[in-house]
Amino acid sequence: MIDDVEELLEEIGFDPETSVLTYRQAQVLALRERDVSQADIADALGTSRANVSSIESSARENVSKARETVAFAEALRAPVRVRVPSGTDLYDVPQLVYDACDEAGVKVDHTAPDLMKVVSDAAGSAVTGRQVSTPLIVGVTSEGMVRVRHQG
Repeated sequence: MIDDVEELLEEIGFDPETSVLTYRQAQVLALRERDVSQADIADALGTSRANVSSIESSARENVSKARETVAFAEALRAPVRVRVPSGTDLYDVPQLVYDACDEAGVKVDHTAPDLMKVVSDAAGSAVTGRQVSTPLIVGVTSEGMVRVRHQG
């Protein structure tokens, strides 16, 4: 089990020097993604299940922070940024984005229903039903990728 994970980490090019994860965190995440229990991982690594739980929790938090950092960096360089105020109907968001993209000469490869789903999924609790309940910034990169951030 551990040997398979060592091979996997090597195969995908995991490098703890350039990663936000430690080697142990990468091991634990790789095993958990393969549905190995925390108790079995603890036995294989010679540690407690509580320690494995702590390692997994820290790893997932680090991954979440890394994703947020990438989203922030992409939003900074996105040529299109659309402010979506609270109270906006989700059905109105695609037109706001399309208009801003047309103005900036950026192409979005999403139909209106797809774009609503992307925004809704990324916004999470900031969208309630069809209504934006927390102000959002919808960024579109020059490659047409849509990024959604809560306005803070």
